[in-house]
Amino acid sequence: MERIDENSQNERIWAMFCHLSAFAGFIIPFGNIIGPVVVWSIKKDQYPLVDHQGREAINFQISMLIYYLAGFILIFVLIGIPLLIALFFFSIIITVVAAIKANEGVRYRYPLSIRFIDQT
Repeated sequence: MERIDENSQNERIWAMFCHLSAFAGFIIPFGNIIGPVVVWSIKKDQYPLVDHQGREAINFQISMLIYYLAGFILIFVLIGIPLLIALFFFSIIITVVAAIKANEGVRYRYPLSIRFIDQT
């Protein structure tokens, strides 16, 4: 049986929380951005994976906010409604995939994410 390093396991769990904290947006306005920012800022100096995945989660959530705003504007030309529905399911599925990959220790990169916070 392979022994898992406790620091490695903690790092992966915190990296996973960076992604899953985005679901706070269902409870708190802008919680989808605030959640990852809080987790990332607390643990970014302690764990390199959390630093990377926190930046990825924040970039993706800000990107999704922009895409939701564009979809809302496009409601007036009727394409916005299916676009918003697609964005909703896309963001949930990709966030869960990212959390699973982070828990596996993989440095996941979100698709369609604008890089606001650069990966140094």
